[in-house]
Amino acid sequence: MSAPVIWIITPLVFSVILLVLPSKRWITYLGTLFALFLAGLAFWLPPESAQRLGPLSLRIDSTLAVFGRQISLTAADQVILVIVYGMAAFWFFGTLITDGSRRIVSLGLTVIALLVASLAVHPFLYAALFIEMAVLLSIPLLAEPTQKPGRGLMHFLIYQTLAMPFILFSGFLLSGVEAGPADMALITQAAILLGLGFAFLFSIFPLYTWIPLLMEESKPYAVGFILTVFPTFSLVFGLSFIDSYSWLRDSAGLTAALRLAGLLMAVSAGVWAAFQRHFGRIFAYAAVAETGISLLALSLPDFQAGLQILFYLLIPRALAFAVWTMSITILKNQVPDLKFSSAQGLARRFPVVASGLVLSNLALVGMPLFGSFPVRQALWEKLAVQSLPAALWFGLASLGLWIGALRSMAVLTMPPPIPPETVPAATPWKSNETWQQRFLIGIGLLALFVLGLFPQWAQPFLANLPLMFIHLGK
Repeated sequence: MSAPVIWIITPLVFSVILLVLPSKRWITYLGTLFALFLAGLAFWLPPESAQRLGPLSLRIDSTLAVFGRQISLTAADQVILVIVYGMAAFWFFGTLITDGSRRIVSLGLTVIALLVASLAVHPFLYAALFIEMAVLLSIPLLAEPTQKPGRGLMHFLIYQTLAMPFILFSGFLLSGVEAGPADMALITQAAILLGLGFAFLFSIFPLYTWIPLLMEESKPYAVGFILTVFPTFSLVFGLSFIDSYSWLRDSAGLTAALRLAGLLMAVSAGVWAAFQRHFGRIFAYAAVAETGISLLALSLPDFQAGLQILFYLLIPRALAFAVWTMSITILKNQVPDLKFSSAQGLARRFPVVASGLVLSNLALVGMPLFGSFPVRQALWEKLAVQSLPAALWFGLASLGLWIGALRSMAVLTMPPPIPPETVPAATPWKSNETWQQRFLIGIGLLALFVLGLFPQWAQPFLANLPLMFIHLGK
C-alpha cells in the first residue's frame, strides 16, 4: 500500500463515514482514535521504510500516480504527518465539551487530508488547488446552518480564493526559469504576483480584518481549528516556493520583505489585542501575531535557525490554540456574548475554564516555564543580533499580547457587576465545570508546561522537519 492512500485517501473515505453516523459521541471517539492511529503509524512505519512484524515484513511505498501526476509522501514527511494527525486527535477529542463534533471531526479530517495532499502533489503548484478545495470545505465547518453567512466568513472565502490565481499565474510565468533568472523582467512580474498571492493567503496586514470578524460570527472552536491548520500548511507551501527557485532563495529582498510583513502583522495585532474588550477578538489578533512571528523566524539570516524556530513553535501553538478556544467556547455557553461586560467575574463559577483561557494566552506569548518561552526567547535574541529596532518592535508586539492576557484575567476574576445588596454575604468560588472539561483543559495546560520545562525532548524529533525541502533542508 502507498503512503498517499493511507494518509490522504483513507481519511477522506473515513470522514464520509463519520458524517453519516447518528451519534455525535461516537463521531468524536472514532475520529480521535483514527487520527491517533494515523499519527502512530507515521511514527512507527514512515513511508519508504520497512518493519518486521513476526514473519511478515511491512513496507509503505511513497508514491501514487493520479491522472498523470505524482502524489508522494516520503520519509522526510514523517514528522509533519505525526504532528498534524496527533494534534488533530486532540482537537477532535475536544469536541466532547465544545459540541460541533459532526462538522469539526468529519469535515476537519477532510480538510487535513486535502492539506496533506497539497504537500505531497508534484508539481507542487497543484498544491494551490488542494488548498482551495480545503478552503471551500471549511465553509460548512464554519457556517451556522440556520444563519446567513457573515462578513468574516465571506472575506475568508474571497481572500483565500483570490490568492490562488495570483500564485498559479506566477508559477506559470516561472515554469521555465527554475534554475536561474533568465529573464529579469519576467521574474519581476512573477515576484509581484507571487507577493500578492501570499499576502492574501497569509492575510498580511491589512488583509487580516476577517479573522476578528469570523471569531465573533462563528463557533470559536471551529475558527481556532481553521486558524491552526491553514497557516501551518500555507507556510509549508510558501517554503516549497522558496525551495524550488534558486533566484528566490538567494534574493536579498526576500529577507527584508519577510521581516517587514512579519513585523507589520505582529506589531499591529499586538497593539490591537491590548485594547480589545472581547475574548474572541483577543484570540483572533493573537493568531494573526503568530503568523507574523513565523514570518519573522524565516527572515533570519541563518535560514536553518529560522526553520528550526518555525517548526518548534508548531506544537505549543496548536496546543495553546486548542485550550484557549476550548475555554472561550465553554464561557460563551454561559453568557450572551464574549464581551468583557458579559463575562465579568465568571472565574468565580468556572475557575478551571478561566485558568485555561488566561494560561493558554500567556503560554502562547512566551510566559516562562511554558512551551513557547524558549523558542520565542531564541527568536528575540537572534532578531536583536540582526536588527535592534526589529527586536524592539517584536518586544512591543509581545507586550500588547501580554496586556490582552492580563486584562482578560482581571475581568474574569473581579466581582460580578451585581449591586452589593443583592449579593449573598459571601460569593464562594466554586468549580462548575464537568469532569471532561477539567480533564481536557488540564491535559492541554500540562502538555504546555512539560514542553516548556523539557524543550530538548522534542529536539531529536523536530530536527528532521527541514528535510522536507531539498535545498532548504541542507
